[in-house]
This record gives sequence, structure tokens and C-alpha cells, in this order.
Amino acid sequence: MSEVLNAVVSRFESGATLTLGSAKAALEAGLQRIAAGATGVDCAPLAQFDSSALAVLLAWERAAQARGIAFEIVNLPAGLASLAQAYGVGTLLSARH
Repeated sequence: MSEVLNAVVSRFESGATLTLGSAKAALEAGLQRIAAGATGVDCAPLAQFDSSALAVLLAWERAAQARGIAFEIVNLPAGLASLAQAYGVGTLLSARH
């Protein structure tokens, strides 16, 4: 039970929008959370996104890997997963739908 609680507590939410206009702020906020020990992001609230979202997710993964942390992306919207496949980066994302 403790492991499940820790996994939930160590994830942060993506927010509802992750587009070019919000990418820089989202990137910085996520990097701060990863530096503080977050091990994943929950994309369930994500309703509006563009290819900038992929860049942010990949940057978060790289930052976590640099810290030796396995980063988990959960509840990736199907449309964003399709976009990742179209750009050829789907295999780079540690996403669960």
C-alpha cells in the first residue's frame, strides 16, 4: 500500500493546456517538480495540446533520466500519443494510456 501511495504522491499533473504558449512555464514547473523528486506526470487533465507538449514531455523524461529516475507518463491522451507516433517519437515516451 505504501508503494502505491508513494507512486501517486510523486506524480504531478500536466494541467489542462500544453501548447506553444504555455510550454515554457510548464517545462520549468515540471523540471522543478522532478528536481524535488517527482517520478512521473499524470496527463489526465490535458485537453488542449500541440507538438510543444511532446517537446516538454521528452525534456521532463531527459531531466529525470539525468537524475537516475525512471519517469512515468500516465493517461496520455490518445490524440497526443498519435501525434508522437506521427513524429516518430512514440517509442521515446514512457507513456501509459
